[in-house]
Amino acid sequence: MNAPTTDIISPERILQTGFAFWASKTLLSAIEIGLFTELSAGPLTAREIGDRLGLHPRGQRDFLDALVSMGFLERTDSRYANTPETALFCDRTKPTYVGGILKMASARLFRFWSHLTDGLRSGQPQNEMRTGDPDIFQALYKDTAALEGFMAAMTGLSHAANAEIARQLPWKTWHSFVDVGTAQGDLAVQIALAHPHLEGTGFDLAPVQPIFEAHAARNGLSDRLRFQSGDFFAQPLPKADVVLMGHILHDWDLPTKRMLIGKAFDALPSGGALVVYETIIDDDRSKNTFGLLMSLNMLIETRGGFDYTGEECVGWMRQAGFETITLHPLVGPDSMVIGRKP
Repeated sequence: MNAPTTDIISPERILQTGFAFWASKTLLSAIEIGLFTELSAGPLTAREIGDRLGLHPRGQRDFLDALVSMGFLERTDSRYANTPETALFCDRTKPTYVGGILKMASARLFRFWSHLTDGLRSGQPQNEMRTGDPDIFQALYKDTAALEGFMAAMTGLSHAANAEIARQLPWKTWHSFVDVGTAQGDLAVQIALAHPHLEGTGFDLAPVQPIFEAHAARNGLSDRLRFQSGDFFAQPLPKADVVLMGHILHDWDLPTKRMLIGKAFDALPSGGALVVYETIIDDDRSKNTFGLLMSLNMLIETRGGFDYTGEECVGWMRQAGFETITLHPLVGPDSMVIGRKP
């Protein structure tokens, strides 16, 4: 007689993943209505929260208790409070706020991802372009308020990695840097704050200039950070000892990736470095789930963009002429590839 097996195969993980959009939308709605910001002053009852945020009594307890169950709220004596995690990252009054990018996910990406199957079959974007509207970047750069919100959201997403880049690189050996596609300029700000001898340039399209300059001024860096408007498709990159590209290459197809890496090589002096960072996929393509899903997001959002492995990025840099190319983990799913110009 065979011994009874103790390994039980369960569909639980499949079902939890299949219904993960329930949990996702619950958190996104909490961000959207400002729940965690409302709780920043202290705990509140369900009724108090409902009154302040305009929630109908029918769903408010289930909504709040679901957030408790997921670990995003704490409940004591019928009063709800932020956890240390949500207090730090989900309160819009704090510089560590990541809710901006999550609000965009709620307003845009949540519905566009419902068309993933169509994207997998067609290879075509499934966002605004699906119905013939301009792509997200064209629309954003025409709307100042929307652009400011998007840039702040990108800062929230990248802030921790930006600080790690400022900490990890041997900045003492360099004097200048340029952040390509700088957005609000948080990467430039973090580097300049950590290294007072450096001067930096933020390179982006002209509508970004007031957003960049305001962020630099708030951090007392107007004297060491400057903005240069330009289009990296149409002109060379500014000269500097270090060229940085954060969450840039994955927006584009392979020929464009190689073109941008080549322009970075041309902008650098001997001994200079190119730093590429984003959610770089592990070489085995089996561990960085967020990076792989981000690449699917590029399918949804762009005409040819995709995320890539460290090995692929190293190969593109080597083809452009870079040497001593290394990969370094940053925070969470983010990593950076550093290549030196001989």
